[in-house]
Amino acid sequence: MALPIEDYALISDCHSAALVGLNGSIDWLCLPRYDSASMFGALLGDENHGRWLLAPADPNAIATRRYDGDTFVLSTLWTTSTGQVEVLDFMPHGDGRADLVRRVRGITGTMAMTQDLRIRFGYATTIPWVRQLKGESVCGLVAIAGPDAIVVRGPALRASDHRHESHFDVIAGETVDAQMTWYRSHREIPPAIDIDAAYRSTRAWWQSWASRCSHDGPLRAQVVRSLLVLRALTHERTGGIVAAATTSLPEQTGGTRNWDYRYVWLRDASLTLEVLLSHGYEVEAGDWRAWLLRAIAGDPSDVQIMYGLSGERYLPERELSSLPGYNGSSPVRVGNDAVNQFQSDVIGEVMVALHAARAAGVRETEFSWPLQRALMSFLEKNWRRADQGIWEVRGQAREFTHSRVMVWAAFDRAVRGIQECGLDGPLERWKTLRDEVRADIETRGFNENLGSYVQYYGSTEVDASLLVLPQVGFCAPTDPRMLGTVAAIEADLCRDGLLLRYRTTAGVDGLPPGEHPFLACSFWLVEQYATSGRIDDANILMNRLLGFVSDVGLLSEEYDVAGGHQAGNTPQALSHLALVRAADAIVAGLASPTRVLAG
Repeated sequence: MALPIEDYALISDCHSAALVGLNGSIDWLCLPRYDSASMFGALLGDENHGRWLLAPADPNAIATRRYDGDTFVLSTLWTTSTGQVEVLDFMPHGDGRADLVRRVRGITGTMAMTQDLRIRFGYATTIPWVRQLKGESVCGLVAIAGPDAIVVRGPALRASDHRHESHFDVIAGETVDAQMTWYRSHREIPPAIDIDAAYRSTRAWWQSWASRCSHDGPLRAQVVRSLLVLRALTHERTGGIVAAATTSLPEQTGGTRNWDYRYVWLRDASLTLEVLLSHGYEVEAGDWRAWLLRAIAGDPSDVQIMYGLSGERYLPERELSSLPGYNGSSPVRVGNDAVNQFQSDVIGEVMVALHAARAAGVRETEFSWPLQRALMSFLEKNWRRADQGIWEVRGQAREFTHSRVMVWAAFDRAVRGIQECGLDGPLERWKTLRDEVRADIETRGFNENLGSYVQYYGSTEVDASLLVLPQVGFCAPTDPRMLGTVAAIEADLCRDGLLLRYRTTAGVDGLPPGEHPFLACSFWLVEQYATSGRIDDANILMNRLLGFVSDVGLLSEEYDVAGGHQAGNTPQALSHLALVRAADAIVAGLASPTRVLAG
């Protein structure tokens, strides 16, 4: 059985990522990319679906862990009655390979260690052909199946019923290394890496990247870790930013809301870009814009809401029978049918992010502004279309208020691009459309009887996405209409002190009801509190949310308050970027002369 989600730590080389359990088992790994088929899939099943366990033989061993500074080098300190060892897990960065290193260092006494390696390529559909590595001075295995191959070097592994195991002792001062490399099976076996050099360069790269963060608030450590997560989810070569490292971790155990998040959503990537820009990471903005230009090049009417890491468009959703699901929660899905949805808000998120890039000094290219003009031309003709909205509902298309606000934001940033940056375009037409969209929202998206903006036109429901209105400048956080909306959200969507996205029992999403509070929404509420003068409320809620962060600083999509566990795919980019925004808002709120008492 898989561990609780918060018991997994992430390691990454900015091409893919692995989840390492508190028990020393790597239960999720897809190589060579985040969206490749898994070779260790125990996260969505059990050990027979693939894993790599490296841990003390003593079942009573106690583990404490941390990241080695501002890096994704994971340090796990194991303690038993006979001694203490440290295990360093990391994926070497910058070598152009797909490597994973597990280094055991003896601290005190003697520790009996065990390995259990179960290789299951293709989402646990294939057990590879395995042979001993020959012609080298170190022990090793070579495993091959179809296009995939790995070589594992380290303590001698012996076959036992479709798995390989080893047992060895580590004494104080001794270092025992294991390294695994994925390669294409038709190529030669890659040579071993210099682990000392890989450790030094990987650690230095992460530390250097983190040191550029421009945030000096009381939550700097949490902000830096969240920014590191966003970087770890960004593919180094393509610039694509995946929404999470996993697929099909359930929003509710036993439920069917199990989605594949290993793709690039324009919305999430745009929001990530804004956060990175606001903390000094302009280079990443340029890389992502280059990815965007490649991905959505062509007819604007063909723009999708999500793409593959290299801009792939064909991402059909299918269910896997080879993996039973996290703690039995099925189905396990690969691909995502949301790729076929119309979501008008994504153009707004893209335009907001690209305007932020301009403001940060990222210059337009000969292609970037013409592309934005083409997107606006498409939006001019389609902004009144009903859509599936930010939450990608699989029910009836609606005129979602949040979507219309993002349409307004798109026209607003296009207008400002002309007025503030000297770009060319139909200024008066876009200004007129901006005003027309605003009037439409204020007339049809606001319910006078409720004193609140509503989820969609004609509805009496509210939606946590309405908290985004002040974030994009549609209204002030203290606007009476916004304050009324906040009151309605607090009354209708607050569960156990956290926010739901919306009431799933209302039937708007076409799925069986039931999910846990959505962490990003609660961070949005922190931001709203802080920017509207409720700084004490902001701090109270922020401190509660930080209590749900794992021991190594990671957040998934949702939180099960009653069960005391994280839920949904992990680590979730949207949760982490919302955390950063909330922390920034608290810093600004503390400096503001206008504060009100806790509500």
